[in-house]
Amino acid sequence: MTPRLACSGLTGGRGSSIVFRDLDLDLEAGRVLTLLGPNGAGKTTLLLTLAGLLPSKAGTVSIDGVALHGGRPNAASKAGIVLVPDDRCLFTTLTVEQNLEVASQRGGPSPKDMIATFPALEKRWKVSAGALSGGEQQMLVMARALIQQPKVLLVDEMSMGLAPLVVEQLFSTVREIATDHEAAIVLVEQHVNLALEVADEAIVLNRGTIVLHDEAEALRGDSRIEQAYFGDVDAADEAAVPS
Repeated sequence: MTPRLACSGLTGGRGSSIVFRDLDLDLEAGRVLTLLGPNGAGKTTLLLTLAGLLPSKAGTVSIDGVALHGGRPNAASKAGIVLVPDDRCLFTTLTVEQNLEVASQRGGPSPKDMIATFPALEKRWKVSAGALSGGEQQMLVMARALIQQPKVLLVDEMSMGLAPLVVEQLFSTVREIATDHEAAIVLVEQHVNLALEVADEAIVLNRGTIVLHDEAEALRGDSRIEQAYFGDVDAADEAAVPS
């Protein structure tokens, strides 16, 4: 089966600096990959590279077997890659409905269709995005991404600054989007335990290199996660890709 998202030898950075190097990963439709690691490991830079907002230094990115040209966000978007950034980037003076209308596509779901996945937005439909709570804003950001019918959804620090109950609801929604909409999801997250609960597989990125890769279920409560964060994973565990 051709993976929905495939990276081979991917190297990227900012300016002249290399932030991550020689990354290989495959992700099938309907699966969630959580990307873990300490601050500065290269997680956000990797998402920006996959979304075409930063050019790759080397390697390839493919969607459904079709290679993308790095550094072209329009091409990545047309291929079905949608990025949910950590700063939300909403049109704060527009209503919930209007924010979704801006992102909707001809022949695709309507703004009202998003209520099935995000019912809490219905009562805030005519409220400006700037007047929403942090959790409501994050729901709107996720709804805006979903209305674009992503093949690959890249989610950067979705839980930042949110209450635990809201975070749990959002993680449940991530799982629903993967399962019901067959999106391949790459989730960057600092809430390790919650991320491992919703993910199918996990990668720990440290100093720009994949130091651990395994099924999420196998890593729940596993000391290898902590060791990988601190760079102490044994060579035998490095890049242990799930079969």
